[in-house]
Amino acid sequence: MAARRGILVELVIPVYNEAGVIERTHQRIREVLDGSRYQTRMLFVDDGSTDKTPQVLQSIARADRRASILTLSRNFGHQAALTAGLDASRGQVVVTLDGDGQHPPEMIPKMVELIAQGYDIVQTQRLDAAQPASFRKWASGLFYRLMNAISGTQVVPGSADFRALSRTAVDALKAMPEYHRFLRGMVSWIGFPTVILPYQPGERSSGQTKYSLKKRIRLALDAVFSFSLVPLYIGLSLAGLLMCLALAEMAYVLSFWLGGRSSSLAPGWSSLMFVVLIVGGMLMAMLGFIGIYVGFIFQEVKRRPVYLVRPKRGSRGT
Repeated sequence: MAARRGILVELVIPVYNEAGVIERTHQRIREVLDGSRYQTRMLFVDDGSTDKTPQVLQSIARADRRASILTLSRNFGHQAALTAGLDASRGQVVVTLDGDGQHPPEMIPKMVELIAQGYDIVQTQRLDAAQPASFRKWASGLFYRLMNAISGTQVVPGSADFRALSRTAVDALKAMPEYHRFLRGMVSWIGFPTVILPYQPGERSSGQTKYSLKKRIRLALDAVFSFSLVPLYIGLSLAGLLMCLALAEMAYVLSFWLGGRSSSLAPGWSSLMFVVLIVGGMLMAMLGFIGIYVGFIFQEVKRRPVYLVRPKRGSRGT
């Protein structure tokens, strides 16, 4: 498949405020693609950058006819930018990678080769064993363990949004219109033939990661509440446990009355307050879980688009 020049391999590269690094990333990609045996195209998705990134992308597009630009009206987030790129893609093979240089483009030929062998998805997996212990590494491992424990969709630990997709897989993802998007889970959910390709992430050439702790937490919540109803079941299970404790307490008190020892019952203000606080806390937690799901439903039924594309004004774009 990859050996035929009629095959179009398209790279989808979301970018947000990467003016200091995107030129180096493009140069690395260009060195890889120049030696390829297939047609190639680079689609840079500008996710509402506020620095010099748009100008740098325009310069890249003028210098490299294979590069085009899709500009979103504002910053919609990484998952939305990836979705915009996938929706606009035309390649028989689509490779998604970040523009910060941490996803090695030197792996692209191997990924395309694996697609040619019959796989629909080539999912990369970060090799974190050599990385020093950190809160981020610990939290990432905990998230994947939790996700795989409570969800019917298994997500490869250490998976990244650096992957190759066949046109069949891309079309399947485009048929999933949900607003809250966790593409790693969605790619796993479609269940197409998949192969795992380990890689060692590179260092950022410059700048800082745009995935703040707040954005990571939001992505994790989108993943959990989009792919699992376990939080609701946890609330129901705890409610059942509290009901059992209440019945046990009732039986204990009745034993005093039936045994004629009611006078030995001390006023139970502290116990009562403890039970009230526990029950009240669990009710609030249960209502919180339900509220999150209702909020998700509310955002879905509004049918707002995941992203909006800024109209082109005479520049060469997609």
